[in-house]
Amino acid sequence: MQAAVLREYGEPLDVTDVPEPELEPHGVVVDVEACGICRSDWHAWMGHGEWADDQVPLDYVLGHEPAGTVVAVGERVSSLVEGDRVAVPFNLGCGACPECVNGHGNTCLDGRALGFERAAPGAFAERVHLPHADYNAMRLPEGVAPRDVAALGCRFMTAYHALEHRAVVGAGEWVAVHGCGGVGLSAVQVADALGARVIAVDVDDGALSRAGAAGADETLRGDEVDVPDTVESITGRGAHVSMDALGRAETCRNSVACLRERGTHVQVGLTTDAEKGEVSLPTDAMTRWEVDFLGSRGMPPTRYDELLGLLEAGDLDPSVLVGSEVGLDEVPERLAAMTDYETEGVEVLTF
Repeated sequence: MQAAVLREYGEPLDVTDVPEPELEPHGVVVDVEACGICRSDWHAWMGHGEWADDQVPLDYVLGHEPAGTVVAVGERVSSLVEGDRVAVPFNLGCGACPECVNGHGNTCLDGRALGFERAAPGAFAERVHLPHADYNAMRLPEGVAPRDVAALGCRFMTAYHALEHRAVVGAGEWVAVHGCGGVGLSAVQVADALGARVIAVDVDDGALSRAGAAGADETLRGDEVDVPDTVESITGRGAHVSMDALGRAETCRNSVACLRERGTHVQVGLTTDAEKGEVSLPTDAMTRWEVDFLGSRGMPPTRYDELLGLLEAGDLDPSVLVGSEVGLDEVPERLAAMTDYETEGVEVLTF
């Protein structure tokens, strides 16, 4: 089968023939119909994460936001049959450890990260293997297009888990979103669906225009205003919840600084080699005003039905974020375009 393989960090992916996925007894093989292209793929392609022992291996297939059809089923799988249409989360739980059993499969003690580690080859490929499928596979609602599910991808599940489960956003609260790429735009739409009032911050007019279409009440050019002061002016006392969806030191600190007393910052953006996983913060002020700093990663597979329910009901529409559909041969150049933020909206690989 054809796949896009990482040979050297920062060099174009090699689109070539690779062996078919090996079916494990607890897994299924999925014929990939669509797969989102995410900034986390760019981080992996660039070789980031070495500082956290989280660097992806070479000679490896990236891609972690697939949707498609089950074409082979392991002998121990009981909930799926060939022909089922599924979404595949990137944070794959084992289904048996204490974290999984207690509903926290995204922090599984023996988990695999699809498209990021040797044990779970990714989905920039014609087919992909899904381990522990009874626990991880998410059957798609009728009438939902694979492209839209791929656009939903890790960005919507990450944004939803961060805002609904971690920060517990309430209706009428002010939510500031710093960075309006895929996960940031998803966060804008999710926060709007939760009834919050949303301020979107970015340095690109196109991204801010998309944020407005996704439900932002206010948009700010982060390079033209003092972000914390402007957020405080708009909200009266500061945001109740603020998310750094980019992972730069400036956006992280702006996010914390724009909060009101007892506000909550949630970190979903991964840092680059400029920060190497470390960002200095105003800890005295955070202590004085009882500001919470939360990390958030993906979403537990057991709660994916909440997100699919919002999609089926029309409360979320990932299709409005899709900038373009591309073929497998185009994936290498689309990853490279993220280096200078030359992509528009969410780009999706389709077969």
